[in-house]
Amino acid sequence: MTALPDNRGYFGKFGGRFVAETLIKTLNEVEEAYHSFMKDENQQKKLSKLLSDYAGRPTPLYHAERLSEKLGASIYMKREDLVHTGSHKLNNALGQALLTKYMGKTRVIAETGAGQHGVATATCAALLGLECEVFMGRVDTERQSPNVKRMKLLGAKVTPVDSGSRTLKDAINAAMRDWTKTCQGTHYLIGSVVGAHPFPMMVRDFQSVISREAKNQFIDAEGSDPDYVVACVGGGSNAAGIFAHYKGVDGVKLLGVEAGGRSSKDGDHSAKLNYGRPGIIHGNHTYLLQTREGNVMPVHSVSAGLDYPAVGAEHSYFYESGIAEYVTCTDKEALNAFRELSLIEGIIPALESSHALGYLIENKDRFAGKRVLLNLSGRGDKDMPIIEEELGL
Repeated sequence: MTALPDNRGYFGKFGGRFVAETLIKTLNEVEEAYHSFMKDENQQKKLSKLLSDYAGRPTPLYHAERLSEKLGASIYMKREDLVHTGSHKLNNALGQALLTKYMGKTRVIAETGAGQHGVATATCAALLGLECEVFMGRVDTERQSPNVKRMKLLGAKVTPVDSGSRTLKDAINAAMRDWTKTCQGTHYLIGSVVGAHPFPMMVRDFQSVISREAKNQFIDAEGSDPDYVVACVGGGSNAAGIFAHYKGVDGVKLLGVEAGGRSSKDGDHSAKLNYGRPGIIHGNHTYLLQTREGNVMPVHSVSAGLDYPAVGAEHSYFYESGIAEYVTCTDKEALNAFRELSLIEGIIPALESSHALGYLIENKDRFAGKRVLLNLSGRGDKDMPIIEEELGL
């Protein structure tokens, strides 16, 4: 685990705990149980065994030779798309589901945008015998319908949310309202490095398995660390996972790629660190897209997993401290990257991951002759309804 956050849950000036008084006691209990869980040898053995035998870890580090040749760089992909359920989301869901049992709770709730976290949570609930309810914006239930069907098949109750923009932000609001009423027997299994402390820390720690594996794999393959580590950033859990063991490593540049959407106009993108400013949302202090009056702005991305108006507090800290650089990739560039990887490597990536790849392709001169580690956070079969509409397949 990395040193931050401090004992109040802050990464520099970002993070903290801005929630209703009724949840403070619950958050304290979660934090205490988490620290105990991480020190419990039997629990850690259980988690390691599930990550190995159930999730399929370690995931491979794949050298994309044809793509490397085309772009003039040595490109390696950490294949989180090969984790059971199709994305990195299961790493965290397994950890928090075991924590739920450890706390003696019998029900989990979750928010989901693209549906991958919802599927991972429903999967873990089925595995461990937990009741499960997933909140999902109505818009996302329509554009990610394959994942809605998967969650229901796994026994989860999927609750469409019709308030606000009917996307991820509103799903989180609904989950928070539920948790406030049911926290005694329910754990809110948050899927990204967002929300009140200790969630940004817990999710990052559970996802840090990605870079723990990749660091050794990359040295075995290249004899050195990468020059660049690249990942897409919505809330930022896959990026937090791949950055965790590279933070502060000499010669390694961390690059987070936000959703540039249709344009840089308000409401046309979801690039919080590029166009937002600090504020309070969903229980923490972080960068978000907001009006002058402090109202949360509408956001857009072709990827349902990236259209969240805020970013994880640790990424805000990385941005202001210069630990990582944050750039953008448009819808069009991400769709081109989606098609390119499918055709040139036989890998159909999630539209989220396609943003990281899209930046790489569009800025190939920057990476010429460099060693690049890209986190391929998920597979793209969930996105086929969007792809059919956007690319006319």
